[in-house]
Amino acid sequence: MSPPEEKSFTDVLRQELSERECAAHLRQFRAGETIFAAGDVGDGLYVIESGRVQIAAMVDRTESRPLASIGPGDFFGEMAVLDDAPRSATATAETDTKAFYLSRDEMLQLLKRHPGLALTLIREFSARMRAVNKKYLDEIIQGERLAVVGRSAHTIVHDFKNPLIVIGLAAEVAGGAATPPSVRQKARDSISRQVDRMSHMLNELIEFARPTGRQPAMSVVVFAPYLKGLVTELREEIAAHHVTLELANPPPEIEVSIEPNRLARVFYNLVHNAVEAMPAGGKITLHFLVKGRELRVDVSDTGSGIAPGIAKKLFEPFATHGKAQGTGLGLSICKRIVEDHGGRIWALSGSGKGATFSFTLALPK
Repeated sequence: MSPPEEKSFTDVLRQELSERECAAHLRQFRAGETIFAAGDVGDGLYVIESGRVQIAAMVDRTESRPLASIGPGDFFGEMAVLDDAPRSATATAETDTKAFYLSRDEMLQLLKRHPGLALTLIREFSARMRAVNKKYLDEIIQGERLAVVGRSAHTIVHDFKNPLIVIGLAAEVAGGAATPPSVRQKARDSISRQVDRMSHMLNELIEFARPTGRQPAMSVVVFAPYLKGLVTELREEIAAHHVTLELANPPPEIEVSIEPNRLARVFYNLVHNAVEAMPAGGKITLHFLVKGRELRVDVSDTGSGIAPGIAKKLFEPFATHGKAQGTGLGLSICKRIVEDHGGRIWALSGSGKGATFSFTLALPK
């Protein structure tokens, strides 16, 4: 049982006030009603008994931005009361709401009688400010990502233009009355490849622009069968490029907590990057190591390696480094997905000895 000093404001209020006093302190608000507005005198504190309240602040002269939506047991209006300043935000009842109201003097008296309640107030206020800070940090990061997309719009348009030209030419060939069946089939195959290429590019843009702060939808799976299914698909995709995909050691039979579809994109991007680095064919090797509470995966190729001048920029968005295809988002997306899984990603390369991209996954406790 929690000690009395850790009780919520609602619990302490009910303990302190008689039934008649509770009724006198309880205020009711209709859905959509403003409880107080920014700039009002900070004369009291509210503790929600039932319903929901939205707290919003003006970010400029015309736009109001929601900060939080709170419910029963939560309190609001404490900042202006504690620093004896005007309200810094607006509180609006989202639904029909009942809330206890304490004047500034009553609140200070309550804190004197229950010193431990002040610590509870500080903890809850700190947690609320952390949540607000994280929300706006996520929005800033998201805004910067979208700004990067905007600044690189010309590159994106050019990347999509090339497959569209190929599709247009192949469609003319496939639709020609005098075109032999074998040539038509090659044209259809070409169209299919370009459509797949554009789909992959669109998926990369969508993944890159995905809002931050979202909780990954993790599933616990056994890594070995999950990985073997991916390897089968990848081997089929890269066979035409005269590239083989081998396992240096068996994937471990351990449980991992992952977003299966998103983590698959990491393998897809790293393997296809390796294929592009070996235009004359070669070998890709996967190696697995369990150490402590981490699973490490190494993806190595027999290409020409990573040029020293670009090693530090590998994981930056839109850094294509001379690639003829793609958006330049593949490795930055890999980094984001791996970090969302609680891991790290890095690259090593020796001159003329190929490249190795390694990443880790945090194992369930």
